[in-house]
Amino acid sequence: MREYLGKPETGWRQRWYTIIFEADTRAGRQFDVALLLAIVASVLVVMFDSVPKYHALFGTPLTVLEWGFTLLFTAEYIMRVVVVRRPLRYVFSFFGIIDFLSIMPTWLAFFAPEFAFLIDVRLLRLLRAFRILKLTMYFEESQILYRALANSRRKILVFLGTVFIITVILGTIMYVVEGPEHGFTSIPLSMYWAVVTLTTTGFGDIVPRTPAGQFITSLTILLGYGIIAFPTGIVGAELAATIIRRPLTTRTCTHCLTEGHEPDANFCKHCGKVLPPYQADDRGGG
Repeated sequence: MREYLGKPETGWRQRWYTIIFEADTRAGRQFDVALLLAIVASVLVVMFDSVPKYHALFGTPLTVLEWGFTLLFTAEYIMRVVVVRRPLRYVFSFFGIIDFLSIMPTWLAFFAPEFAFLIDVRLLRLLRAFRILKLTMYFEESQILYRALANSRRKILVFLGTVFIITVILGTIMYVVEGPEHGFTSIPLSMYWAVVTLTTTGFGDIVPRTPAGQFITSLTILLGYGIIAFPTGIVGAELAATIIRRPLTTRTCTHCLTEGHEPDANFCKHCGKVLPPYQADDRGGG
């Protein structure tokens, strides 16, 4: 269950909460699109600034742009904290931590220059681009993918456990067959060879020398192709089984903050409380 932030029930905080955290209104969609454009632009600034040639030519303009984005994201972060009823839950949520880390390096380097080496942490801003999943046009698709991954998690864990066992067995066999004289100096190192071979990567830093080892390697490569395809089939089957036929929205229950209600729903699917009227003014807007 997600950590509920607490949506204000009335007043300007509720209006700003709807704009900042939801995307069903025209203002909310415009806010999210503008935020995503700012995130992408700020990441490009950081990337160009890391190139010595561009830093020497455009160092000052890039610095001005970086401070502009930092001030913008700082104001946005403060606004997010202000409009929720439970600010600490936002601060310590996944996106709350990412939002903080996206602005912290620049301020830290300004007040404590010895921490300037942390400036590259600003690229974590790119993680904020996952907010695009809250845009109305992508919300249904993101929910389908999320449910498919959640429903297949146990199958994936069983699959990973099986692969680990196979890796241990193959590593042990190759350690016995090839031995230290051919580079297989330990079972963990042989397991590394097994992982590289099963994934058909083949770095070539450790290779079998004996006919028996080469035969085992051939079988391992063939097994690896099947292993690579297996999780794709698991997730694909779950995707087919979890397709949502009715459109979902980002409208949020004011009581428990559960998202993803249908447009014509009258009650929360989680707590049963009455939902506020669906706000979808000017759906064709930006």
